Amino acid sequence: MDSDKAASPPALDVDRVGHRYGPQVALDDVSLTVMPTSFTVLLGLNGAGKSTLFSLITRLYAIRSGSIRILGHDIMREPGAALSRLGVVFQSRALDADISVQQNLKYHAALHGIGRKQADLEIARVLDLVAMTDRRRDRVNTLSGGQMRRVEIARALLHRPKLLLLDEPTVGLDIKSRADILGHVRRLLTTESIGVLWATHLIDEVGDDDNVVVLHQGRVLAKDSVKNVVAASSASNMASAFTKLTRGAGAEAAGIVT
Repeated sequence: MDSDKAASPPALDVDRVGHRYGPQVALDDVSLTVMPTSFTVLLGLNGAGKSTLFSLITRLYAIRSGSIRILGHDIMREPGAALSRLGVVFQSRALDADISVQQNLKYHAALHGIGRKQADLEIARVLDLVAMTDRRRDRVNTLSGGQMRRVEIARALLHRPKLLLLDEPTVGLDIKSRADILGHVRRLLTTESIGVLWATHLIDEVGDDDNVVVLHQGRVLAKDSVKNVVAASSASNMASAFTKLTRGAGAEAAGIVT
């Protein structure tokens, strides 16, 4: 089994990707890898380039330099095969607040070409994964912010992707809701055999067993297990390592206490 896992392509392979907005460099030669059934945190201050990278991975923006592969499929050459294996939760809310949770999910299932009977099964499955089964008939505008996020995660899982991207998914949520969302997503590694790229500026969302990619002003400053990044930085913890790597620039804005 270990040899099979080693032979599998990465869930996500970003290779020397760059992007500009006119003269402004947003991403500079960015490379990173997310392996299957792994949890990787893309850690960076606001403006680091996290959302730009997500826009390239999801093909909202065209790639101008470098390449991106999802489960071995190049997103420019094989967009259908690549994107069919991808689930995304964007930072901005994307549910229709005036209809029910179930209606939102049925509409999304139809976009993926999932038939009605199969959609009912998949909706039941994904709502159970995020503990929202009892709210399936409720209108979205009656849910809390954390519950809406869980529904968005459920929606991203309807077509059984093998890579899940989440862009600042806990922004605006209270401490308990943040912890609940993190817990639900971490469990997906084993229940769904899925690779996760979790983008955040909050250091307390990085777990000791995670992989971490430190992105700062469009450049990758470090990428490895949390343990190795901390050791390579001669730091006592990930918060201190992040501060050292970014030379303290705006560290307080990330909620970091050293």
